[in-house]
Parts: sequence; C-alpha cells; structure tokens
Amino acid sequence: MIEINFKKRYPGLLLDVAVSAPAQGITALFGRSGAGKTSIIQAVAGAVRPDEGRIAIGTRVFFDSTQRIDMPIHERRTGYVFQDSRLFPHLNVRRNLLYGFARASGEKRITLDAVVDLLGIGQLLDRRPHHLSGGERQRIAIGRALLSQPTLLLMDEPLSSLDPPRKAELLPYIEGLKHEFGLPILYISHAFNEVARIADHLIIVDGGQIVRSGPLLDVASEPELSPLIGRFEAGAILACNVLRHDEAVALSTLTFFGSQLRVPQVDLPIGASLRIRIRARDVAIALSPPADVSISNQLPGTLISLTVREGPYVDAAIDIGGQTIRALITRESADRLKLTPGGKVWALIKSVSFDGRSVGFTRRAAPISPPDDA
Repeated sequence: MIEINFKKRYPGLLLDVAVSAPAQGITALFGRSGAGKTSIIQAVAGAVRPDEGRIAIGTRVFFDSTQRIDMPIHERRTGYVFQDSRLFPHLNVRRNLLYGFARASGEKRITLDAVVDLLGIGQLLDRRPHHLSGGERQRIAIGRALLSQPTLLLMDEPLSSLDPPRKAELLPYIEGLKHEFGLPILYISHAFNEVARIADHLIIVDGGQIVRSGPLLDVASEPELSPLIGRFEAGAILACNVLRHDEAVALSTLTFFGSQLRVPQVDLPIGASLRIRIRARDVAIALSPPADVSISNQLPGTLISLTVREGPYVDAAIDIGGQTIRALITRESADRLKLTPGGKVWALIKSVSFDGRSVGFTRRAAPISPPDDA
C-alpha cells in the first residue's frame, strides 16, 4: 500500500493530504492546475519536505515526522518522468538510457534490452535528442527512469507538452509499463481522457485537499464530481470484453454485464478486456425504444437520479445491468419526458461517439465463447 499523509504550508495554500493507494497498477492524481498534484509527488520523491506527517510505500518509510525519518532522495529509489524529457543533449539515446542504469544501486532487474523492446526504441539508440520527435524523447525519458531500477515510478504530466497525435502514440507504452515490470505508478494529469484510459485508481485533488479516492471505474462515474472533472468530460467508464468483429461494416460488439455496445472496430482479439468511456453528453434518453433511428446502441435501464447542474443542464444517472451510465440533458427535456427516479428509460448512444479517446486497452483475456445466437 502507498501511504501519503502529510501537511505542507505554502503562501496561500495548505496542502493537507491523507490518502492511500494500491502498491500496484497506475494511480492517477487528477485535478486543475495549481491543485497541489506536483507537490504531492515531489514530497513522495523527497524533493519537497512536509511540515509533518508520514509517507510510506509498503514497509519502506520515506518520511515520518514523529520518528524523525526523512530518507534521502537517492535511497527512495523513485523514477521521475517530467513534463519535458530533460535528456542530455550531448549524449545519444543509448548513453542517456545507460546514465540511469549506471547510477542505479542494488539489484538491476530491469535491463536495457527489456526497456528498448517495450518502448520500441531500438532504431533510436544512436540518435541525439535533437533528432527525435517529442513523443520519442518522452519514451527515452521513461526508459531512463526505468533503468534507474525504481521501486515506484512518478510521472508528472508526461504528455502535456505533446500534440494529440504524439499523445496517442505514447499512451500504449505507458499502459504497458504496469504489465511488463509490475511497478506501481503515480501519474499526474489534468486531462481526464488520459486518466480514463490508463489509470486503475483515481485520486482527485482540489485546493490542496483530497476530494475523492478509489477505483477508477467507481470514482469516475460519481455525478457530484462533475464540476471537477468537467461538465462535458464527465460520464462513466465501463469494463467490457470484445464479443465479435464485423469486418464488413468496420464495427465491433462489446459486452458488459449482459448488455452490448456497438463501437468502431477495435484492434483486439475476441475475449480481450478493455474499458469504454461513455461521456454523459453523448447519451440521450427515450421512454421507449425508438424505431427508424440511426442510433444502434439502445440500452434499457432504470433512472437512478436527476441532478440539476449550472445553466440548462440536468445530469441523469441510469442503471443498466448493475452499471451506471450518465446522460447530460436539459431541464426542459427532463420536464417534457416527466422523468422521475425509478422510471424505466432507454439510453441511446451513437456508435460514432466512441473514438480513440474513449476506448482503452486494459489487458489480454482468455477467449470467451460467443452466445449461440451470435
């Protein structure tokens, strides 16, 4: 378990953190700029000294004010990836990578070959940083951090300086880290689409405080967090499996808890697990299944709640097979349909609303058998 419990006073801000997270997978710290996310992981790394508190990773205590423990940075063995790559411009890629390896202490479990293979950088080893794209430089920065043999990887908005194509290029490599090396990762971002794709655990930070912490699939669907996540970014994240591919129409069918979704074809085998992000703004509500309409995904459910938002909006939570999907509609529509909690409704979701930001690979799974009528 990762335990982060400390106070740090800054001019105009009290950072008062009390949170724990699993010592496995990717834990994302999400919040607006200035919320205190970077200060939290700098305290974990040892670059910021708390005024009081305790920071520990499993049985290794990094900081404990009552016991007067303040482990030096180099002994904490945390790998740090910054917003910019911070590569040495006078060294080629190989020597940048080996800089982290040479400085590592203790057993060297992560090898250069393993990092090169995972990050797909074999063809870059003899190049200098100024001959690399932004995405390539960040891959090298990740590799250097890994070769420092960390017990914890800290990533401070590693994609914030990249354009959308470079972000899309790098995300699969970050997804692969937890599976390949089993390292716990603390990942900072203020872009919810990144968090939704790669995180397992979510910590929401606002004004130096921890607003909410828990498994991503649970926290991301809570309607009261919409103001922090963003009105048009909020929604639900579902764990799904690939049921079948329809090559002729370039669509895939996914299953979740007895329901199905049609999405643009995903490059995953039958039975693979993945997560789907459904934005509330992409969901419409009907009182009966509509006919003669282009929307393929028509899911029956029960209305759980209606939450009035700023302006004309209402956030509707819908239970579908034990999973909560949310719809962002207008108050006028809610009144016209006479929506009330407990009522039966249909959630309508266009297949084209799912794009590269909405579909995230999680892990390979054993193949599942399609139903007899598939």
